[in-house]
Amino acid sequence: MAPSIGLWIGFTLIVLVLLFLDLGVFHREAREVSRKEAGIWSMVWIGLALAFNAGIYYTSGSELALEFFAGYLIEKSLSVDNIFVFLLIFSYFSVPLAYQHRILFWGILGALVMRGIFIAVGATLLHYFHWVMYLFGAFLVFTGIKLAVSEDTESDPEDNPAIRLLRRVLPVTDKYEGQHFFVRHQGKLFATPLLVVLVSIESTDLVFAIDSIPAIFAVTDDPFIVYTSNVFAILGLRALYFLVAGVLDLFVYLRLGLGVVLGFVGVKMLLVDVYPIPIGLSLGVIALVLTVTIVASLLFPPTESAKEDISEAV
Repeated sequence: MAPSIGLWIGFTLIVLVLLFLDLGVFHREAREVSRKEAGIWSMVWIGLALAFNAGIYYTSGSELALEFFAGYLIEKSLSVDNIFVFLLIFSYFSVPLAYQHRILFWGILGALVMRGIFIAVGATLLHYFHWVMYLFGAFLVFTGIKLAVSEDTESDPEDNPAIRLLRRVLPVTDKYEGQHFFVRHQGKLFATPLLVVLVSIESTDLVFAIDSIPAIFAVTDDPFIVYTSNVFAILGLRALYFLVAGVLDLFVYLRLGLGVVLGFVGVKMLLVDVYPIPIGLSLGVIALVLTVTIVASLLFPPTESAKEDISEAV
């Protein structure tokens, strides 16, 4: 697929319009997002992604459509890991529920820019240096094993270098100032704790992008498919957060499943010149692993003590 510059610009403009409607119209005022509303928005974003997928099928064929769907499924699954971190950050900084949507909106807008840069760099490297595929594959296998076998450990967001740098550059107020990121007191500019939280969200997404971008290049090398599947997964992240944040502790084996998925796509990249795994088989493996881990989590829940450990970790 070789989309024109106009198609890239058109898609980006549509995304910006959707984001403007989200924050400027539907969520203009800071308020708590209910689970019902989050469920509706989740269906809207998933519906838009599937409609776009259907458009790819009718204009470019089943191969690219499968690549988009596989990439979207990978990114959507990996976004669950983002939600674990969002919970930790919001809890640590005691962010009021009414302000969490605004933080996630700007955080995701920044994530779209960072992902775009990462995708452009990754596509360029793979185009000119094919051996980079093996580096990506080895990195994903290592990350998958680490994710699958490591235990959740609580980290201190204040250890984030980006937050420490912000505190050196600007003084930070002691309390939240509504939904403002900056305020002036006696003519002096202050950052608010809301900006500290936003910086923490943005910097952690940078780390997640290092995992997710190589993973999606394992199923497609088409930059437009990589970009659009990433965008749709990220756009639905806020709604997914408010929908499942309260029940994440039920899916205790999901991290294991995500580790297996990353390991699989890493192996797929390593075998690209020996045995190119068909996209249909890749999609089937990814869907099967995620389904099994989710069903296993619901059918074989952990003991009460294990649940307490998970809650403390989150």
